[in-house]
Amino acid sequence: MAGLLAVLYGIVAYATFLVTILYAIGFVGNFVVPKSIDTGVAGPFLESLIINTLLLGLFAIQHSVMARPGFKRWWTRFVPTSIERSTFVLFSSLALLLLYWQWRPMPEPIWTVQNPMAAAALNATSLFGWVLLVLSTFMLSHFELFGLSQVFARLFRKDLPAAKFHTPLLYRVVRHPIYLSFLLAFWATSAMTVGHLLFALATTGYILIAIQLEERDLIDLFGDQYRRYRQSVGMLLPLPGRKLERTNAELSSS
Repeated sequence: MAGLLAVLYGIVAYATFLVTILYAIGFVGNFVVPKSIDTGVAGPFLESLIINTLLLGLFAIQHSVMARPGFKRWWTRFVPTSIERSTFVLFSSLALLLLYWQWRPMPEPIWTVQNPMAAAALNATSLFGWVLLVLSTFMLSHFELFGLSQVFARLFRKDLPAAKFHTPLLYRVVRHPIYLSFLLAFWATSAMTVGHLLFALATTGYILIAIQLEERDLIDLFGDQYRRYRQSVGMLLPLPGRKLERTNAELSSS
């Protein structure tokens, strides 16, 4: 029964993530969804700036703290290991849903691209970023990344394989295609407003910090293997003239 409950919990967490990420596409792109980054009645500038910054900070803190191995070791004293990842996914999704709900528009324009071809190219680049994001998760282990593999392993009383290092497809070109995907999705826009710029700057800052924290954890896990990888492959952009040393190890950890 406990295994079945864990699966149901994992499915709910994953479904919440799907709703959240689909809403994010419309939220950032200002289409389809009822409330986006630039829609709604603008309030006082300073109030909007403070509230939006707090919302972004709440997500950044939650996401970073819950992803750290030390927190996981403490957290799994109270939460079963099989649902630890699903809980992380659920809490991250709830933090984003709160941001969507309470976000204050700051619609003052920073830039507006008038040329239809250029505007279409920027908007297409943003959408490409979202597609790249999904593909990048499947290049690793999508269902393990979002907690489903863990809850089904518990249901069927199987052990997940130990984390191994590998560099599939885009991971041989850049170390963090998932973060690159977010940067493309957030920055490529034909109409940049103050609110959108705040969102893009804050998330970019968070991504750069998160990479340092994540790579520290990966070095602790994989040692020199990851150090060599970091020297050979660019963080977010390809390093010309460098080739990744082939390895039989695999990466299924984030």
